[in-house]
Amino acid sequence: MNEILQGILNRRSCKKFKPDMVPMEIIDQIIEAGLYAPNGMGKQSPVILAVTDKETRDKLSRLNRKYDPFKREDPFYGAPVVLVVIAPKNIPTYIYDGSLVMGNMLLAADALGIGGCWIHRAKESFADPEGKEILASLGIEGEFEGIGNCILGYPDVEKKEAAPRNPNRVFKI
Repeated sequence: MNEILQGILNRRSCKKFKPDMVPMEIIDQIIEAGLYAPNGMGKQSPVILAVTDKETRDKLSRLNRKYDPFKREDPFYGAPVVLVVIAPKNIPTYIYDGSLVMGNMLLAADALGIGGCWIHRAKESFADPEGKEILASLGIEGEFEGIGNCILGYPDVEKKEAAPRNPNRVFKI
């Protein structure tokens, strides 16, 4: 089977990480994969916040927890890296574009032996005054919406087998 297709079929979300930091060269490769995601009208509008600083990472985790219905102690599952995808709301395809960035980064992480998982509530986190303050401190202005948090790290758990695919999801015409 083609290497890319095999990677797509084998990728799994990771929810338990070792504390070891991922080298910046690997993080940069994952980010680059995100930057090459398809996007509407060639706008390349999504923005990636690469968070490797523990203090900021923990601040984002606490902010995310405010909106976590399960109130997990750490909604980022101990991952040392968070790549937050945000996108400007004035681009009609911003949600789709940001979602494709997230997908590319998760596939790239897996291909490089890095565990990853999409963590929701970036929308709520960056609508929060504390989230807006983070964006302002980075010089990011305008109306942005959080699309997702791509958590990354070295897995501290074995990769599971894929669950069987649900039936009746494809109709051929």
